[in-house]
Amino acid sequence: MKHFILLLLTLSLFSCYQVERNCKDFKTGKFTSEVTINDKLYKSTFFRNDTLQVETYEGKTDSSSLRWINNCEVIFKTINPKSMAEQKDIHLKILTTTDSTYTFEYSYVGESKKQKGIAYKQQ
Repeated sequence: MKHFILLLLTLSLFSCYQVERNCKDFKTGKFTSEVTINDKLYKSTFFRNDTLQVETYEGKTDSSSLRWINNCEVIFKTINPKSMAEQKDIHLKILTTTDSTYTFEYSYVGESKKQKGIAYKQQ
C-alpha cells in the first residue's frame, strides 16, 4: 500500500509539469539555427518579422512569406521557388523556449517525417 501511494504521488507531480513556451518572444528578430540531418550539422542565419523571413544558408539567400497558425506554429511559403522542393510549404512548431533559444520541429505540410533543430536569438 505504501508503494502505491508513493507511485500516485510521483505521478501527480509529473502530470503537473508543463514545458514553458514563450513563443511570442521569437516571432520577430535575427536568429541563427542548427539542424542535424544524418549526422551532418546545417547552420543558417535569418531575419524574421511578422510576415516575412529572409534566410541565408551557404551563401544563398531565400525569402519566405509567413502565416502564423498560433503563437507557436507557422507555415513558410518560399516567395520565388527555384525547384519543386521549394514549392512545398513548410510547417514549423516551436516545442520549447528559453530566454534566448527555441527548439523546433518542422516538416513539409502534409508529411509525417519531422526534423528537429534549435534557433538562437541574436541580441
